[in-house]
Amino acid sequence: MKPPPFEYFSPTSVDECLTLLAEHGEDAKLLAGGQSLVPLMNLRLAAPEVLIDLNGVDELARIDRDDGELVIGAMTRHRDVASSELVREACPLLAEAAALIGYPAIRNRGTMGGSLSHADPAAELPCVTTTLDAEMVVVGPGGRRSIPARDFFAGHFTTVLEPSELLLEVRFPAHGGGPGWSFHEFSRKSGDFALVAVAVQLPGDGASAGLAIGVGGVGDRPWRADAAEGLLAGGQRGDELLQQAADAVGAQAREHGEGHADNDYRGHVAATLARRAFATALERTGR
Repeated sequence: MKPPPFEYFSPTSVDECLTLLAEHGEDAKLLAGGQSLVPLMNLRLAAPEVLIDLNGVDELARIDRDDGELVIGAMTRHRDVASSELVREACPLLAEAAALIGYPAIRNRGTMGGSLSHADPAAELPCVTTTLDAEMVVVGPGGRRSIPARDFFAGHFTTVLEPSELLLEVRFPAHGGGPGWSFHEFSRKSGDFALVAVAVQLPGDGASAGLAIGVGGVGDRPWRADAAEGLLAGGQRGDELLQQAADAVGAQAREHGEGHADNDYRGHVAATLARRAFATALERTGR
């Protein structure tokens, strides 16, 4: 199938992108990796009048460290995030999740900004950014602004980005290699979107600062397992308490009421994945 006719632009700078967005407004769509937008256009489920291709904007593709934060440009490919030594050192949970995205062909073309802006609640990167309290840096006619990941996703395939705004980069707290981390997901087959995904960042030595548990694939956006985090906030890591925390993840998953399976099954899978993620994260702390 072929998409309906559209006007095509290939800017080479952020300023040029913003000018085009201001000129064409809601009639325009940004093209990053195209792994979601192009199939939708071919099926005529999306019919933008204007396509603005970001692949020529080199400044949007970078992995860097700045003032203690890991900075990833919006046009950085999934494969580069997964294989980067800097990402593995500064934010290993992100590298682990990026390696699970789709198939090699998808990772070779898909981008950080494209995945986040598409806002599929079952995708890996929205779950990780929510878990790690990442900040989305966007730019528009009013200048730059920073949006916490928890506030960025507004629902199914919806973000708080304005039509005239562009996602520039994502900033992650650089945790280093010390704490434990783990990303577990369950899907119908390898490469599919997750029915349930659980991301865990677990501090070592019984500490509580930096503890985070995120869940994706359940509900209209990723969310933090606040009840489970509360149980582990004291720094205790005993088997009984970890099981209680995993059960709390499952209970919260049942409450969300949306996903690819019924509530009880989804809650059971979420609790199981959480327990596995805790075990892996604990092992990586050296315990």
